[in-house]
Amino acid sequence: MSLQLTIDYPESFPDALGHTREQFEQEAKWAMAVKLFELKRLSSGMAASLLGVDRVTFLLKLGDYGVPIIDLSEDELLSDMANA
Repeated sequence: MSLQLTIDYPESFPDALGHTREQFEQEAKWAMAVKLFELKRLSSGMAASLLGVDRVTFLLKLGDYGVPIIDLSEDELLSDMANA
């Protein structure tokens, strides 16, 4: 079963950003998925599924939002490297 989220926004928002309604809504959907991934609320696979894209496409687009693909502390990275 699939659920739907509806968000009300002023009619002027897409025009103010120079987008069509569809472009604005797609960008808002991407922004939500990326932020939920950044907050570690969704995995990259779950975020990609939400957007209807493959995981690689999602991961490659993260840079457009200033979000790193891998967000490890120095200690976590060193631990991963030591255990590789």
